Amino acid sequence: MKKIPELFGSMVFNNEVMKARLPKEIYKALKKTMSQGTHLELDVANAVAASMKDWAVEKGATHFTHWFQPMTGTTAEKHDSFISPSGDGKVIMEFSGAELIRGEPDASSFPSGGLRATFEARGYTVWDTTSYAFIKDGTLCIPTAFCSYSGEALDKKTPLLRSMEAVDKQALRVLKLFGNTSAQRVIAEVGPEQEYFLIDKEMFLLRPDLIYTGRTLFGARPPKGQELEDHYFGAIKPRVSAFMKELDEELWKLGVCAKTKHNEVAPAQHELAPIFTTTNIATDHNQLMMELMKSIANKHGLACLLHEKPFAGVNGSGKHNNWSISTDTGINLLKPGKTPHDNAQFLLFLVAVIKAVDEYQDVLRVSTASAGNDHRLGANEAPPAIVSVFLGEELTEILDSIEAGTNYQGKEKRHMEIGVTALPHFPKDSTDRNRTSPFAFTGNKFEFRMIGSSFSIAGPNIVLNTVIAEVLRQFADRLEKAKDFNSDLAELIKSTYHEHKRIIFNGNNYSDEWLAEAQKRGLSNYKTTVEALPEFISPKSIELFTKHHVFTEAELRSRYEILMEAYCKTIHIEALTMVDMVKGEIMPACIDYQNDLMKLLQRKKALGYYDSSLEEHLVGNISKLTACMLKNLSTLEKALLDSKEERKILAQAQFYRNSIYTAMSELRLVVDELETLVARKHWPFPVYGEILFSVI
Repeated sequence: MKKIPELFGSMVFNNEVMKARLPKEIYKALKKTMSQGTHLELDVANAVAASMKDWAVEKGATHFTHWFQPMTGTTAEKHDSFISPSGDGKVIMEFSGAELIRGEPDASSFPSGGLRATFEARGYTVWDTTSYAFIKDGTLCIPTAFCSYSGEALDKKTPLLRSMEAVDKQALRVLKLFGNTSAQRVIAEVGPEQEYFLIDKEMFLLRPDLIYTGRTLFGARPPKGQELEDHYFGAIKPRVSAFMKELDEELWKLGVCAKTKHNEVAPAQHELAPIFTTTNIATDHNQLMMELMKSIANKHGLACLLHEKPFAGVNGSGKHNNWSISTDTGINLLKPGKTPHDNAQFLLFLVAVIKAVDEYQDVLRVSTASAGNDHRLGANEAPPAIVSVFLGEELTEILDSIEAGTNYQGKEKRHMEIGVTALPHFPKDSTDRNRTSPFAFTGNKFEFRMIGSSFSIAGPNIVLNTVIAEVLRQFADRLEKAKDFNSDLAELIKSTYHEHKRIIFNGNNYSDEWLAEAQKRGLSNYKTTVEALPEFISPKSIELFTKHHVFTEAELRSRYEILMEAYCKTIHIEALTMVDMVKGEIMPACIDYQNDLMKLLQRKKALGYYDSSLEEHLVGNISKLTACMLKNLSTLEKALLDSKEERKILAQAQFYRNSIYTAMSELRLVVDELETLVARKHWPFPVYGEILFSVI
């Protein structure tokens, strides 16, 4: 293997490559477009395209693709080769500026939520110059935005870029009031921690539910799960280590700063965390990370599960979204400094986040809503569905003193006293961490912990950027009119904290007491996707997103329709898979086992053995449970038939949640009990213990 500095970014057409390969004037023009958003002239695009093609061909690429992120939550790509007929029966390798800038995939088969009719097929992909092109699997991938023929955003990247511009614009207004004229941009940055499961591929292929839905629809709890917490940060098994090593190398080639890897709490669960980068690029990188996890796992005879709750009774997987904002001059606006109580700029940005999270808690909850994440949120391994902010002791005391009008004396930095003289001293952090909080301050950033592991981080960050841009706009409007800036600033920090401190909670978010306290404070608690999603198109949300030009009202409503439809389709596929597994495998297995027991009973009676209590007991229990299973199966099948009735999208989603999901849960209870009674040789699928401990 090459040395890591040589390996890193070797498959990326990055700034170093551009500077070395492009003519000086072309390079300057492209950099201006990338940093300032100026128009890219065709002659510049042609020069960049030619250089990009030559570099890619040297690296072994034969095709190019506009790599984009439609509203499926995954990525999409249509590959075209570089070849062009030369007129003498041969071909040459060509790539024009026009091909670089714009592509034209068929838009009709991607979700549009009513923005486009099926027959309105034309869509455009447009080069995103802020994200570097890269080579993946012999193809030059050009990150692009995706829009319809009439200009509506059909992807996740376009609104994300708009939201980044919104927070940049409003944050710069605030900074100028503090006398900062050197900063030209404020950049939203993210470091998303990615949790995932790795299981043996052979086990995966024996479970239709994992294949079709990404989670186990049946499964009794194993004798050992995560009770001993011995998997957390434990020694990494050789097969997993080999997978992680190759994953790191492939990510490094693509310029992804994969930093931390370890075992998570649940058996077979792991985590990978990258270093912070610009939100747009972090989103691209996280999509690549999820894609590579699946493909590299397959090469190692493993299956990577990114579902939020692939196994009942053990921890699910999230994606912790570490968010901050910094200037282009390198100043982190959420860094408290040594004396945060004297850092008015930090305190203003801090209370802006607090106010934004409080006022827009509903839409933040929506940004984490999905059928998969419904299983995880509030399940004592992830934050609850109630949005709250953790600040820690020191920052809370500082804001309390500001509200009370008293002087905060500050606390002397102490060293840790461990009680072993041979161990080195180190300074104690000013506050603990809170792993139960949905939105926790962790030193110089906020960690949004509600996001599901399969999510594109674009959605949550679009919301986060926009709500904070709105509060910064309000602050700038007020302070720009101030007669006495310092006095008005102090009053703004004080009043904002006073009005929105209800959202701050530093305790145990898993406790029953917090549920009661949150209700008393008036905080919302949307436990399911179906409850949460209507907030996305509330008048308040529409006003927010249209004001900052992140979504048009039509784009917003389309996403609501897409999310609701995705929820219904997910539950429908899970229900059909359940029906298929019960009818095709589980019911015959139960019958076969009962037949074996009955034959044994007959043989014992024929031989004069009259003590048949064990067999009779088993047959009786299995017979009762099988009858119950048949009844619950019929209920589920009837609900599936009823789901075909015409309903508006919200009523349809409510039906899936209240009727179909309930029927699925009741069917699962019976099947999971049957799994514990039917002999292992008859049970048709690998059980939890076999799956979770399959990688040795």
